[in-house]
Amino acid sequence: MTYHRAFSRISILLAGTMFSAPVMAQEAAASATLPSASASTAENAASQGGLEDIIVTARKRQESVQDVPVAVTAISPVTIRQQDITSIEKIAARTPNFTVGRASNGSGAQLTMRGIGSSSTSIGIEQSVATVVDGVYYGQGRVINEGFFDLGRIEILKGPQALFFGKNATAGVISITTADPGKEAEYYGRIGYEFRSQQVVGEFVASNPLTDTLGIRVALRASKMYDGYFKNVAEPFDYPTIDVATGRTGSLVANPAARNQPGEKELLGRVTLKWEPTDRLTATVKASGSYNKTNNSSWNYVAFNCPGGVSQLTGYACGDRFVTHQNKIPEVISQATPYGKDDGSLYNRYKSWAVTGNIAYTLPDVTITSVTNYQWNNNRWACACDFQSSTGANWATENSTWHAFSSELRALTTFDGPFNVMVGGLYQKTKRDFDQYIILSGLEDSTAAPADRYLATRKTSFTDGETLALFGQATWKIVDTLELAGGVRYTHETKDSYFTQPYNNVAVTSIFRPQNSADGLGVIAANQTFNNWSPEATLTWKPTRDLLVYAAYKTAYKSGGFSNGGINSALSPDPLGDLTFEPERASGFEWGIKSTLMDNQLRLNLNVYSYKYRDLQVDFFNSPIFAFQTLTADARTKGAEFEFEFAPRSLDGFSVHGSINYNRARYTNFPLAPCYAGQRPGEGCNLALNAATNNFTRQNLNGAPLSVAPEWTGTLGANYDAEIGNGLKFGMSADARYSDSYIASGFGNPDSRQGSYVNLDASVRFGASDDKWQIALIGKNLTNRFYVTGVVDGPSTGSGTGTPAGIHADQLGFATLPRTVVLQVSTRF
Repeated sequence: MTYHRAFSRISILLAGTMFSAPVMAQEAAASATLPSASASTAENAASQGGLEDIIVTARKRQESVQDVPVAVTAISPVTIRQQDITSIEKIAARTPNFTVGRASNGSGAQLTMRGIGSSSTSIGIEQSVATVVDGVYYGQGRVINEGFFDLGRIEILKGPQALFFGKNATAGVISITTADPGKEAEYYGRIGYEFRSQQVVGEFVASNPLTDTLGIRVALRASKMYDGYFKNVAEPFDYPTIDVATGRTGSLVANPAARNQPGEKELLGRVTLKWEPTDRLTATVKASGSYNKTNNSSWNYVAFNCPGGVSQLTGYACGDRFVTHQNKIPEVISQATPYGKDDGSLYNRYKSWAVTGNIAYTLPDVTITSVTNYQWNNNRWACACDFQSSTGANWATENSTWHAFSSELRALTTFDGPFNVMVGGLYQKTKRDFDQYIILSGLEDSTAAPADRYLATRKTSFTDGETLALFGQATWKIVDTLELAGGVRYTHETKDSYFTQPYNNVAVTSIFRPQNSADGLGVIAANQTFNNWSPEATLTWKPTRDLLVYAAYKTAYKSGGFSNGGINSALSPDPLGDLTFEPERASGFEWGIKSTLMDNQLRLNLNVYSYKYRDLQVDFFNSPIFAFQTLTADARTKGAEFEFEFAPRSLDGFSVHGSINYNRARYTNFPLAPCYAGQRPGEGCNLALNAATNNFTRQNLNGAPLSVAPEWTGTLGANYDAEIGNGLKFGMSADARYSDSYIASGFGNPDSRQGSYVNLDASVRFGASDDKWQIALIGKNLTNRFYVTGVVDGPSTGSGTGTPAGIHADQLGFATLPRTVVLQVSTRF
């Protein structure tokens, strides 16, 4: 279906049923005094229709979104509940210019905003799009395994962020605020059933004041999936083995992995204590835990485009279907391999816990805030790591643990005069421990230790990190309508890392460098130090209460680091260079206008930006030397974002919203980029001739698009809620999201192109006017559109790279979920 036909159908549906939750609806805190309207005005507007005030904390203070000179979109707790937004992936599914690709290994995710993201293949890379939870920085991709529920607010900040959210983020921030205890008792329960995956979800929240000054909130969520979203149609096969010690050959059966994937189970919990002994002091402690397990780590990897129409490994048909082809590890091998299951099953198991303390003390003209956090997570998996199992299958298991402690202290002045400041400091200490065990080519060594018998190689690595940052901003109200703000963040980071391959089967020592290598390069130690200054300045003009114009210069920085899951290739002359990479930096300009018109019925916002990125971190697998490497390239993104929301007073409960976004993201300096697998000289792979093999290895990507960077995106939706009498109310909502086509590969592979698509979410709800109970039907991706948000060249596919006989690799895409429909029943008591 073309975009125009699909969009016409959506417009007809919108006209006929008037649906969708406002993208930017945000409940105003009852105690907050809004800069643009008094509490009584907001209350009166709500009772007579019109727009709701939107409160954000993009500058670490409560402000109306129309008064903050930042490109930010907020999602209210009402919208979160109505649309079942309980993960970062669900946030991305309704946000233009933002995508999340769920990956099997490496960092576990590729978060991309405005075309800028971080490759998923390196576990050591921090995300260019950072996630911040209750004021705490979570830069690791595995944060997508966390479940987010019982939320107070979600804010999506686009572009470089240097001052207000922990460490820097070069592309944007997803800021998630969980709910606090209130002054009144609150209890609610919710149970849901998703029909396609046969998933049952239960949620319970109890919030109660313990004393006049102390409140507690307990939130629990559990789910179990009895079926799945994807079907695995693989068949059993015989996996040939060879014992390098004796020459004996054999064969083991590799049975199909779970048929219905991902078969997810999760258990989440959070306890919050909030103490307010005086009007000046507020102290909050939040303790949370998360457990998530799926029956495959690569359950969403789909061979969606293959050169011959079928997989080069298995012969199965490739296509844009929610179908995979993966097999278990043979039982004998899995039982001997650390972290393998006795029956060879594939899996991903994620566990985490965190404690966050937040103290705010308000003096007459100064607010002092402290945020301290400790977070821990452990991720284990067993992976069919060629993602299309065959007789030459590659499996692996992994165990990775992350620890982080951070403490931030910040002071914000609120003087009546024209000058105010914000100053603060951050300290963070981190540690990553990493172990991986790789099964390859049927290799066996009966003389090796039992845990190594069926391994080709294993890796062990760690990184200890330490960060110290100082930051500040000064604001000067030049006149009542004009304000100048300028600030800077200084960051000093150290990372001490270690990597080795303590066991290698003798058949692969020509590929994997042994720990006791004669050249002395078998153990890699890196001691990295990074220093950065990230300044920014913003000029804001507010000629009336309903109009704001701003211009900003922004910079940001993201840490360099160490690829703990890389390879020490015996063919590489510089393994230290392969495993380390430089920081990523951004700088540029942003201009915006925000307006509220027609007596608070219409909101129109426009934002224009242009940013340069230096040393953008790009991961790839260098097949000639069998090494993962993180390269750096320069890039530029520029574009415009227009959004509107209309809530007429003549029809209380109705609103319509939408956005149109243009983004052009291109490499500006990547003259010796790697060729994609099978790329021929006539297709651009015509640089850096390898004299030994007579093939080219590099291409010039200057001017080429970045990965997952559609030029045009947009949204359109509406919402309608109405009282229908007898103490009942009824509502309908939906959101349509359009994406232009894009290249999913970071190296210009045309086979990775994702076509344009329209994604439609909708819900219908019926319940009591006082919200004592509600029944809702929530549908996502109702168009059942298959699309990918990241891609890898299929391992062991493609050949002849840099030669006229090149054959392109199969394209394995990170597919998003198919159509889902949830029946949800909730009650408050």
